[in-house]
Amino acid sequence: MSSSTPTNTSKLDRILADNQRDKEMGYRDKALKMYPHVCGRCAREFSGKRLSELTVHHRDHNHDNNPQDGSNWELLCLYCHDNEHSRYTDQQYFGEGSLSSPKIAKATHNPFAALAGLMKKDE
Repeated sequence: MSSSTPTNTSKLDRILADNQRDKEMGYRDKALKMYPHVCGRCAREFSGKRLSELTVHHRDHNHDNNPQDGSNWELLCLYCHDNEHSRYTDQQYFGEGSLSSPKIAKATHNPFAALAGLMKKDE
């Protein structure tokens, strides 16, 4: 059996309190209170019913990383958010270290190799 020291107990209490607060007020609500209702990419403004088109994007793509200061969040409209995730997926798929990256052969033929000589003939 392990005994809890006062330090461990207070840390656990703080974690549980933070967790409860997060449940009561989700990170989307926090981000909407912290940031102006503007897409961080296309700069469109959102209000009223259209506010639902504004999403919270996790900059490091880790949805479990939700610091209280909002430093991992940015507000993006639905279109820019989809685009950002597509770019991230493409980067992972086609990145240099990826095994699934298409192998592109280097060109061996230079169609303009003799161009300089041809131009000198005409002069």
